Amino acid sequence: MWPEISSETYIDTKNHIDFKNIDHVVFAGMGGSGAINEFISSVLSKSNLHIRVIKGYLLPKTVDKNTLVVTTSISGSTIETLTVLEKASKLGCKVISFSSGGKMQDYCTKNNMMHQKIEQTHSPRASLPVYSMLAVLGPLFEIKEDDIKESISTLHKTGKQINSSNLSTTNPALLLASWITKIPIIYYPYGLHAAAIRFKNSLQENCKLHAIAEDVIEMCHNGIVSWEKPSNVQPILIQGKDDYIKTKELWKILKKYFKLHRIDFREISSVDGSILSKLINLIYVLDYVTIYRAVLHKTDPSPVRSIDYIRSNL
Repeated sequence: MWPEISSETYIDTKNHIDFKNIDHVVFAGMGGSGAINEFISSVLSKSNLHIRVIKGYLLPKTVDKNTLVVTTSISGSTIETLTVLEKASKLGCKVISFSSGGKMQDYCTKNNMMHQKIEQTHSPRASLPVYSMLAVLGPLFEIKEDDIKESISTLHKTGKQINSSNLSTTNPALLLASWITKIPIIYYPYGLHAAAIRFKNSLQENCKLHAIAEDVIEMCHNGIVSWEKPSNVQPILIQGKDDYIKTKELWKILKKYFKLHRIDFREISSVDGSILSKLINLIYVLDYVTIYRAVLHKTDPSPVRSIDYIRSNL
């Protein structure tokens, strides 16, 4: 479904922005919306702009009239993100908001601020309106249209491997889901952190499972020591096809260490192509992993009663 939705939303979204003199971009959002912001910031990581992702109520003190604040709340009612939106408006920042409606759209309409409506699919975490956002933000940040088309094309290929019509040993998402029986710890290189964070969040929400995500380089300075004792944790290694040469060297050392100490681990690699293609395809596969894992363990992914409890008490 994602490939079709991605293609349709990218083509249908026409509302481009034309802000001038931007030297600082702040993305604000929580949960699934925050994961989308991590994704977009990773795609923009090689731009000359200062990019910041925040999760919470406060804007950095460095924001000013040349700052673009992008607020994302798929539901349109996330209190933390609404607070950031209000602060950005009062500080005179340039602002664009993305939501399926709700209080965020109402606030933007009332205050004559730019708002782009995005579709909510089933629930906020099941929605990934990346291509709606790229259609709006892409021209501003000079994201290549060829990269966007390539990423959608690879999504179609990936979908054939991982969807439920292929419940065989050639389905990488199903194989990884079947292997996860304990607490997964996800190791990743910095450039793929958006996929790792999304995977961790989806394991927690869809599978009701504890999960950990850690940068592999940082892990080799401290976290590696925790493997000196038996653990109820399963390592999953997320790797990019063209990781930095020193990161590749580190992966080899780490895998050798795990094999030497008989620590069972699993690897998942990105597709070839742009950072956009790498990230969106990893997220697509890993989201399927969490759905399969939930089904295999007879867990209903839909209810999030603990989150509802927190929200009802705010």
